[in-house]
Amino acid sequence: MDLVVTLSRLQFAMTAFFHFIFVPLTLGLSVLVAIMVTLYYKTGKEIYKKMAKFWVKLFAINFALGVATGIVHEFEFGMNWSVYSRFVGDIFGAPLAFEGLMAFFLESIFVGVLLFGWDRVPKKIHMLSAWFTAIGSNLSAFWILVANGWMQNPVGAKLEVGLAGKKAVLTNFFDIILNPVAVTKFLHCVTAGFILSAVFMLGVSAYHLLKKNAVEMFKKSAYIAIIFGLIASAAQLFIGHIHTVEVAKVQPTK
Repeated sequence: MDLVVTLSRLQFAMTAFFHFIFVPLTLGLSVLVAIMVTLYYKTGKEIYKKMAKFWVKLFAINFALGVATGIVHEFEFGMNWSVYSRFVGDIFGAPLAFEGLMAFFLESIFVGVLLFGWDRVPKKIHMLSAWFTAIGSNLSAFWILVANGWMQNPVGAKLEVGLAGKKAVLTNFFDIILNPVAVTKFLHCVTAGFILSAVFMLGVSAYHLLKKNAVEMFKKSAYIAIIFGLIASAAQLFIGHIHTVEVAKVQPTK
């Protein structure tokens, strides 16, 4: 039994590790692409269109890999932790359903418009598709971290005894959404994704600048990445502190 649990933990941890390689970059790169698309439609400068087209390709590759690894990860809740899934099913069901119906479908629909809608759909629709892709990506993180935050600080629920034994039952959905641990986790995770994406964009831009490839385009990309990264880094100082304080309150042993 101990061996099965250990192997299940190892498999789940490896899947989570592999999935999370792609998640932070999706969170930040989606916003950066949306900024570039907006700059193009607001200024009419072709350079921003070239930038958006280049970076959205990298975003699409990363997004596809994140989806593929995420599906495997979600199945492991039932395959590896079926008893736990039944125990917290009433709690986890709502956030995971919202993640699938609201966030995943939102980003999946609009990422297609973003990728293939150049000169095919009205400018406002295309610009909105970029922002809805970014919002959907970050909403996915929110609902997942709502579930994770509940595991760290189980609010808005009570234990009930039924035919199948004890189980956690939802009593207040808004308590779960506004769980301070979940909220600070979400802000901390998203801001970290923004920082990573800024560094990624800056690194790729620096490489192309060294190679003298599309110098003007990558200079502007580097400039946007630096500003974006500095703002996110400054915000992370405060968010990280607030998150640590919340962890100390609800999980002092940590």
